[in-house]
Amino acid sequence: MKQLIELMAKSLVDKPEEVAVTEVDGERTTVFELRVATSDLGKVIGKQGKTARAMRTILSAAGTKLGKRCVLEILE
Repeated sequence: MKQLIELMAKSLVDKPEEVAVTEVDGERTTVFELRVATSDLGKVIGKQGKTARAMRTILSAAGTKLGKRCVLEILE
């Protein structure tokens, strides 16, 4: 799952070397924290949050297949 988020984010940004994903496991939920360069933040979020919503949908579908609840947080 972590590699999936990294792959999606790196393909969107201008500075792929600054993409970092942190995984925080909880009892029922896994939270993935995505950090990108400040200049690339708009590209990851997209117009009206459409890109971020699409990434969250893909992550949720992949998590459902594995029987986990996954949440994506985009940090500044």
